[in-house]
Order: sequence, then structure tokens, then C-alpha cells
Amino acid sequence: MPEGGSNKLIDGLLEGVDTLVDTDFFADREKWENIADKIVFTGKIDEFYNYRFGKLDYRTVRFETETIDTPNYQGNAVINYTEREVPYTRIIEHKHFEMFGQAVYDCPKTVISKEYSTEWQDGMEPFYPINNDRNNELAAKYKALADKETKVIFGGRLAEYKYYDMAPVVEKVLNLTIE
Repeated sequence: MPEGGSNKLIDGLLEGVDTLVDTDFFADREKWENIADKIVFTGKIDEFYNYRFGKLDYRTVRFETETIDTPNYQGNAVINYTEREVPYTRIIEHKHFEMFGQAVYDCPKTVISKEYSTEWQDGMEPFYPINNDRNNELAAKYKALADKETKVIFGGRLAEYKYYDMAPVVEKVLNLTIE
């Protein structure tokens, strides 16, 4: 995690770039395609192509967040749990992304989020691709279409239908050449 968190990294990457958020690309797709030199698309690749070959499957997660009356719950930002008996996949203790050393203990409370894997259904936020024969074949068809695009850069788990850890993604973006 970069010092200052992901927001600081993103702010630096977008410095001097016109950026719109809370915008539905698909509501004004033709407008965006006409005014943009390049579009960076991070949404679902199957949705970009209006599900031409069918819908891909995804996994999602559900978060339970709580404030705890302790300065340090787990001593780390993220701990993953792989035991069958534990119902969540990880616990995130948010303060450890921004606070270190004594600063952690100077703040008497902490906020944690437990992350639960959940079966995805339409209308839910997709988080991860499902790598099986059906989805991999379908994703390859969408990728073949994406490879022909000259004005669109497809990036991230949903647009590339590929699981990424954060560190390799950040490295990939920092080394990306946009023509």
C-alpha cells in the first residue's frame, strides 16, 4: 500500500486529467465514445458488449463492519482466513493503512470489516471472475473483441475477466503505455 493510501496514488495518477465520477457510461455511451480520445473501461466486459455471447459469472463479497473499543484488534491491515470453520475470508482493520507505531494506540477505537464470499446474482456488485471452462471460453470471445478496439483500454478484474492482486495491478498501470 503506498504511503498515504490508494487515494493519494490515484490522485497522483490523475493529476491534470479531466475525470468524471458517478457517471453511467452506458446511459450516454455514444456521447463518451464521440468525445473521448481513449476510454479506460474497468466494468464488466460482457456488459460492454451488451452480453453478445452471453453473461459471464462472478463472485461477490459482503462486508460486515464494526467499531471496536480497542486500539489494535489484529495488528495488521489485512489477515486472510482459509479455515473451513471460519465463515469469512478476511478481516480488514482499516486504521493500519494510515496509522503506524504509537499512532495506532493513540486512537482508542478501531474499525474492522469482515469479508464474506457470497454467490453473485444480477444486480449485485461483481468482484471476482469465476475461472471454469464455460466462463474462460466466453471471456476469450469477449477478449478477442476487446483486442480489436483502438479507443478503449480494458483494465482490471471485470474488464479483463481475470483475478489480480493489487500489487501487480499497480505495477501494470504504472508501466502502461497509452498511445
